[in-house]
Amino acid sequence: MTPTTTATTTPTKQTLTIRNLSKTYASGLAALKNIDLEIEKGEIFALLGPNGAGKTTLISIICGIVNPTAGQVLVDGHDIQREYRAARSKVGLVPQELTTDAFETVWATVNFSRRLFGRPPNPAYIEKVLRELTLWEKRDERIMTLSGGMKRRVMIAKALSHEPEILFLDEPTAGVDVTLRRDMWKLVRALRENGVTIILTTHYIDEAEDMADRIGIISKGELTLVEDKATLMKKLGKRQMTLQLQDPMTAIPEGLAAWQLALKPGGHELQLTFDASGGNATADIPSLLRRMGELGIAFKDLSTHQSSLEDIFVSLVGDRTRVTS
Repeated sequence: MTPTTTATTTPTKQTLTIRNLSKTYASGLAALKNIDLEIEKGEIFALLGPNGAGKTTLISIICGIVNPTAGQVLVDGHDIQREYRAARSKVGLVPQELTTDAFETVWATVNFSRRLFGRPPNPAYIEKVLRELTLWEKRDERIMTLSGGMKRRVMIAKALSHEPEILFLDEPTAGVDVTLRRDMWKLVRALRENGVTIILTTHYIDEAEDMADRIGIISKGELTLVEDKATLMKKLGKRQMTLQLQDPMTAIPEGLAAWQLALKPGGHELQLTFDASGGNATADIPSLLRRMGELGIAFKDLSTHQSSLEDIFVSLVGDRTRVTS
């Protein structure tokens, strides 16, 4: 399936380029199918999809953890297979699983991660990261003594230790407290302001709606849609108006046929659905209310609902959510 894309009018350097990327495991499972994607420097890109859709496989290939079956990935112009060391040095990864050396101190493990990428010592930078993640007071404690939320913070600090240009956040706030989520997104915004590219996967779709510049939807290994968030919300967003009737109806009168109303079960509610952009002619609400008055149809309450990114995601993915890992 060819994804829907939005053209970018402002020339921007691509930090990440993915061309015709596929991954088929020995079992025959096609985890990724012909993925094409470009992610620009300094943007926040949210990758959404049901469990088993291919999100983690895609991230693992870009980060050099899994080898692709076909295709190419360029990180800041460096091929991840031919120029592995240069490409990997540009990337930081916060994985879903907590994988830290439990017997090391916070300070030691973050510094060691920096050295793994050949970066020179920079105690001031490490201190800055630890302070931003509320880890400074825990710097001399062994990781095994920390809470789950604090361990998650250590994972983020490790990913940032070598000052990456691209940061992958794979379900970074799953199962963590509200304080960490708040601190995480504050840090993400600060990183983006400094030119760091952020790619995140999340089951909290409200996070993607709040944080992302663009949205990608992946399902059954296919990238089915890539769209600017604002454009996506305008194009696919819907608005609903619900009228609670004074007296129940058994059917919608012919005099209201022009508005394509839906009568909810029980006959107590009339519902009108229209484009969030207001481009639907049937959304002439004042005329509808006047016509109802002319027909003697009284209502006791009126409410509206604007579709969220989660509503759009569910409508696009549909029964693909039944895919298993």
